[in-house]
Amino acid sequence: MGSKSKEAREDQKAYWESKLKQRLSFLADKGIGSDKTAKDVTVRKIRARIRETEGRLRNIGDLEKKVEEMARIKADKMAAPKEKKGKNKEETQKKSGTSKRQQKKKKEKETKDKG
Repeated sequence: MGSKSKEAREDQKAYWESKLKQRLSFLADKGIGSDKTAKDVTVRKIRARIRETEGRLRNIGDLEKKVEEMARIKADKMAAPKEKKGKNKEETQKKSGTSKRQQKKKKEKETKDKG
């Protein structure tokens, strides 16, 4: 009975609910009171199955919401204009006139001279 689709889980829930109604009507025809029906092993097992199925349906719903949210976020990112990440090396060199390596060497030399 395992399935991850929402439709299959809804069918399972309907199946177990119909089984519960059948069992409750059977017990009512026998003349068993409501306190005994709550303790009936079969009724408890069927209700447990219904709870399991409802929990799985909630999880499927949560996953669907998450997928929709991620799709919306992705669409927003795609629609937004792209920003430039940073400066090119050429632009940096043009402004300072020297490369980063040369700037670093110069800085180290200055610290040696001071210390």
